[in-house]
Amino acid sequence: MDFQSILDEINEEIRPHLGSGGKVASYIPALARVSPLQFGMALRTCDGQEAASGDSTVAFSIQSMSKVFSLTLAMQRSKGNELWERIGREPSGSPFNSLVQLESERGIPRNPFINAGAIAVADRLISQGDAKADLLVLLASLSGEAVAIDPEVAQSEADTGFRNTALANFMKGFGTLDNEVAEVVDAYFHQCAIRMNCVQVARAAGYLCRDGMHPYAGTPVITGKQARRVNALMLTCGTYDAAGEFAFGIGLPCKSGVGGGIVAVVPDTLSLCVWSPALDKTGNSHLGTRALELFVAKTGLSVF
Repeated sequence: MDFQSILDEINEEIRPHLGSGGKVASYIPALARVSPLQFGMALRTCDGQEAASGDSTVAFSIQSMSKVFSLTLAMQRSKGNELWERIGREPSGSPFNSLVQLESERGIPRNPFINAGAIAVADRLISQGDAKADLLVLLASLSGEAVAIDPEVAQSEADTGFRNTALANFMKGFGTLDNEVAEVVDAYFHQCAIRMNCVQVARAAGYLCRDGMHPYAGTPVITGKQARRVNALMLTCGTYDAAGEFAFGIGLPCKSGVGGGIVAVVPDTLSLCVWSPALDKTGNSHLGTRALELFVAKTGLSVF
C-alpha cells in the first residue's frame, strides 16, 4: 500500500478546512496561543516503512497522549495486577476531569486515561523512580530522538490546574495516592507538557502494533498481553467521552490530547499520529478526527 500517497491525499483534503471548525484549548494559556492553522500526519509500519505529510515535524504539546507511555512505564514496573488495585478499566462516559464520578466511586479512577487515572499512574511512577526523567528516557528510546518538556506549558498547567489538584487531593483523602499531592501533580503536569512531533509519536507508539516489541531494538517494551491491554484501553477509553463515537466511526485504538494530537494503532500493521490544534466539544482534534476517518476509508484498515 502506498501510504505516502494516501497521507498526501488526506493532507490536501484537510488543509482547506484549517480554521473552519473547533477551538484551541483556551484553559491552558500556553496552548491558547497555538495557531489552529496547522495539520500534520505521520505513520510507521511494523516493518519500518515511514510516511509523513503536512506539518508532521512541528513539535506540539502531547498532553494526554503521554498517558499511554506513562501507563506503559508503570506496567513495566508493576507486579501482577497491583497497578489495577487502585485504577479501573472501564470507560468513564463523563468529562475527563470529573470530580463527581471520582467521589461516587470513592477515589478509584474509572480508567488510567482520564485525568484522575493518569494522576494515580504518576503516583505509582514516583514510588518506582524518577517519574519525569524516566518517562523522557522511555520516549527517547522509542522515538529514536531526545524529547523534552516545555517549561512554559508545564508552568501554565500548574498555574491553572486547580481541578487536577482537587482530583489528587480527593484521591489522597481516599488513600489512592501514596505520595504527596504536590509532587504527584507536578509529575503529571510535566508529563503533559512533553513536546513531540507527529513523526516522533508515530515511531514511539510502534511497540503497540508489534505485540509490545521495541520499534527499533526488537526487545520487549511490555509483553504482548500488556500491549493488547493498552490497545483495548485506548479503544474504549482513549478519547474521553467520545470513545464510542471513535470506535464506531474510526475503529482503531486511539489516544488524544488537548494539544490537538491523536495517536492511533493498527495492530500488527502500523502506528500513526495526526495533529491539528483546534478541538471539538469533547476535547479531541476536530480535523485530526476527520483525518483518521479518511485514513480508514482510504486504507480499509480497522480492528473490526
